[in-house]
Amino acid sequence: MVLTFPHMGQMYIPAKAFFEEMGIETIPPPPVTKRTLELGTKYSPEFVCLPFKINLGNYIESIEKGADTIVITGSCGPCRFGLYGIVQVEILRELGYDVDILVLDPPREDYSKLMENLKKIGEGKDFKTVSRAARKAAPIVISCDKLYELAVYKRARERIKGDTDKILNEFERTVYNTHGADKITELLKLYSRKLKEIPEKEEYTPIYIGLVGEIYTLIEPYVNLDIERKLGLLGVHVSRNMKVDWWVRTHLLPDIPLRIKEKIILHRGRQYLGMCIGGHARQTIAHSINYAKEGYDGIIQVMPFACMPEVVAQSILPSVSRDKDIPIMTFTVDEITGDAGYNTRLEAFVETIKQRKIKA
Repeated sequence: MVLTFPHMGQMYIPAKAFFEEMGIETIPPPPVTKRTLELGTKYSPEFVCLPFKINLGNYIESIEKGADTIVITGSCGPCRFGLYGIVQVEILRELGYDVDILVLDPPREDYSKLMENLKKIGEGKDFKTVSRAARKAAPIVISCDKLYELAVYKRARERIKGDTDKILNEFERTVYNTHGADKITELLKLYSRKLKEIPEKEEYTPIYIGLVGEIYTLIEPYVNLDIERKLGLLGVHVSRNMKVDWWVRTHLLPDIPLRIKEKIILHRGRQYLGMCIGGHARQTIAHSINYAKEGYDGIIQVMPFACMPEVVAQSILPSVSRDKDIPIMTFTVDEITGDAGYNTRLEAFVETIKQRKIKA
């Protein structure tokens, strides 16, 4: 068995570490490129959402490198993500690829089923081996997000434009060929030190923008047209509510304090959307309210075209913007979204916020 999984931002780093610690041969998906999108679009249903198409392209590229088993997380509720595995395996088999897709459903309270599924992936490896691998890989999830949070901070403040991205690009080239949790952990520490050493501007007037929306679109830079980097180069400090470590700690790990915090935030949005309609629509509304409460200057919703939960959230956000007196803009992305118009809208939004702050 040779495993692969979807490319979703930096998720491949802890996932690679976890499976390697279990002694499983792993082929991390290559970074998402135009070819990935073209492959996925060619073989996907026309009106399926963009993350589905990117994932399918990921799998084909990984299969070409030798993968025969795909691991994805599961889902429940109205979002179509819960059907990804079933539909994608049929498409791949029709294309002549003999592969299996193993779905890891998030546990509710019973972790035994999740561990059993992990043991299946590990071809019968015992509980001790799976637990050890999970303990070594879990801190990497948090360290990865901290590294990229530091990059967000530095990019908005760097004295020489491009210093942050130069270090991040070097890290990503290196980590792809680094194996084992211990070596990856050391690499994360090394590049964290390098980022901290980047000289900052002597004067900086912060602009804070919160990113909300569908989780995959927020986390995968290729899909959101690298919005964090573009905003950072405009001098914006960006924050997004959806991170890999947030998902792991609220769905897979019994992180009670974080779960309580998330329930409090969701409670704030109940008057606008008080029930789960699939995906992360409730989080989009609730975290927008939370960003306004924390004094952010603006909010951007990023969503894939035809994503039903985010379309509902999009229709509610104008009310949030009016009631909380905060500018909110929505970006909808699909396979034909281009850089030019996207960049112009970003620059105009940031300029509007600057003028608003001057008048305040």
